[in-house]
Amino acid sequence: MTSIVKALVPGGKATPGPPLGPSLGPLGINIKSVIDKINEETKEYNGMQVPVSIIVNDDKSFTIEIGVPPTSALLMKEIGIEKGSGKPNTEKVGDISIEKIIKIAKMKKDVLLSYELKKCIKEIAGTAITIGITIENLNPKDFQKNVDSGVYDNIIYNN
Repeated sequence: MTSIVKALVPGGKATPGPPLGPSLGPLGINIKSVIDKINEETKEYNGMQVPVSIIVNDDKSFTIEIGVPPTSALLMKEIGIEKGSGKPNTEKVGDISIEKIIKIAKMKKDVLLSYELKKCIKEIAGTAITIGITIENLNPKDFQKNVDSGVYDNIIYNN
């Protein structure tokens, strides 16, 4: 019987302690090799929580699936902050370029609700609202209106 263990781990810094160790121990696999593989595959997400799934087969072989970190973590990493604003409506913690928004939208495209890049970009902008980040020095809601009206079409479709 195949077992699946899902967890959020720090990118590149997973350990055999909780949450992985206690979940993997009873399955009888080499925990160190699992941790090493996870750390190797998540090192580019250093400092972020990364969703992982470990699929363990009857023969004790395993497969690791790495997810994409939450949108908020990607936004904060791109502008170099550790946490969002406690008062996102009045206190802004940073500004991000449309190019970085497009980069995040492309990373998250497979897990977002939208299928079109413009709509994915608007979803990312929605997250920016909640953590107090402006986009191109605009309130994210104004940025979303500009996306709808085609202001950024040249950048979006030529990036």
